[in-house]
Order: sequence, then structure tokens, then C-alpha cells
Amino acid sequence: MADTGDDLLKSESREILPGVRVYPNPAEVARAAARLFVDYAWQAISRYGRFMVALSGGNTPRAMFQLLASAEFRGQVDWAKVHVFWSDERAVPPDHADSNYGMARRELLLRVSIPQANVHRMEAERANIGRAAHDYEEVLRQYLELDDRGFPRFHLILLGIGADGHTASLFPGTRVTRQTSRWVSTPMVAKLNARRMTLTLPVLDAALRVVFLVVGAEKAEILRAVLLGKADPPYPAQMVQPRDDGSKLFLVDQAAAALLESATPQTTGSPQTKAPGASRPNLGRTK
Repeated sequence: MADTGDDLLKSESREILPGVRVYPNPAEVARAAARLFVDYAWQAISRYGRFMVALSGGNTPRAMFQLLASAEFRGQVDWAKVHVFWSDERAVPPDHADSNYGMARRELLLRVSIPQANVHRMEAERANIGRAAHDYEEVLRQYLELDDRGFPRFHLILLGIGADGHTASLFPGTRVTRQTSRWVSTPMVAKLNARRMTLTLPVLDAALRVVFLVVGAEKAEILRAVLLGKADPPYPAQMVQPRDDGSKLFLVDQAAAALLESATPQTTGSPQTKAPGASRPNLGRTK
């Protein structure tokens, strides 16, 4: 798998901050993410016999899914040993245009040889979404190993960052805490007047690897705030901190990184360039 390694990803990007890799455009971010997916899948299957991944929604994962389903990539993954879950889901049917599962199914799952039994969607459209969340916890319990704190451990969780700093369906203004024993929650998102289903923060923190995909100029301000700011309370995306031997990585395009360009080790300590309250991010160990 000479074309999928971490060294290749580094050679085609700039590491503007520790664990933050910048690519020229969204297409290159998607390609880097697809290569990481292939590489992580092989590593996990070699070590554990299977690859347990939680997908996200949005346009950036869509491009990655399309690449993984292409002739170039799909043969590089042993799909029979991949189990697919979701980091969050909207309360819509699976065939709805807003369904994270539906998008992944159309762009990826129908185009590769993954067994249907290996696809584990969140049934957030059920009338009793709380019961559906409980049932999804049972699915996670059936398939995933637990870490030493009793939370399920994914080999990879893909995430994005919303313009308001949310990630998965953990939104500012909702109760985002590590002090919960729940694996899956159903927060009411006030600005949307709707419930979502989402993995909880302790589950995100338990992952072996967390990869954020962030593209577009509209994400530049929030990306700078998440990586360099000290919001009180913190943005949900700031709170994701994989523990133990877990790692966190940001794959971003040039437009999203525009406001980070001056945030180098030589300039971040300068009062003229450092935002009030800003600090170097605690990104965890990258591998």
C-alpha cells in the first residue's frame, strides 16, 4: 500500500500547526481522507481482524465517499471486514435527502462490496428517538470493544466542524459533557427546533483516531477559533480530545486555513498576531 501511507500525506500537504495538514483545495482534502481511510482500514484489519469506522455527513465526506467507491480506491479495501457506523444522524427517513446514512449509501455503500450486515445505521427517524438511541447503544455494545473506561472504541471517527463550532450533533448551547455514561444521546437543537441522534463526547474521545475534514472560506473563522481560541464554554469541536493512545488530525483546505497562516510557532507568541486568549492547540499525538 505504498500510495496510502502517512508519509505520503505529509509530503503532499503543509503541517501548519501540529496535527493540522493543509491541502490546496477540497478535492485534495477528499483524496487525502480517502488514502487515510484505506491505510487505517488495512492497519486495523491486520491488527484486529476488522475495521470499525463511524462516518459523518456533509459535502466533504461526500467527495471522499465518491473516491472510495471509484475504481482507483474500492479494490484497496477488504470491505467484508469493514463495519460502518455513524457519528450522528438527523431525524429523517433513510431515503431523505438530509439523511447522513442515505448520502453514504448512495455515494459509497451501494458501490462497494460491503455486506449489508456490516452497515449499522442510526434509526433517528423512529417516533421514540430516545428508544432508538438506546437500541443503537446495544448495537455498539454488540460489535465494538470497550476501552478501560467502559466506552466503545472505534478505530476511526470522521467528523466535521459547523460554522457555529458544533461537531457530530453536539451543538453549542446543548449539554456537552464528559460526565455521562451514555454512548448515544438525542439532544434538542434549539436553532433547528429538532432532535438529532449523536455519539457522545466520551465515545468520540475513546476513538483510536479522530479525523476532522474542514473545507471552505466560510469555515476559516471557526477553524481559527477552535484551534487557537479559548471560548467559554468551549466549542464542542474543541472538546474532542482522544485520550490514552488516541490521535486527532485535521485535514483542511487552503481557504479554511486562511486565518491560520500567521499562526506559526514564530508568530503565535506575539501580542500583535495572537488573538486574545489564544493558545497553541492541544491536538493529541499524531501518528
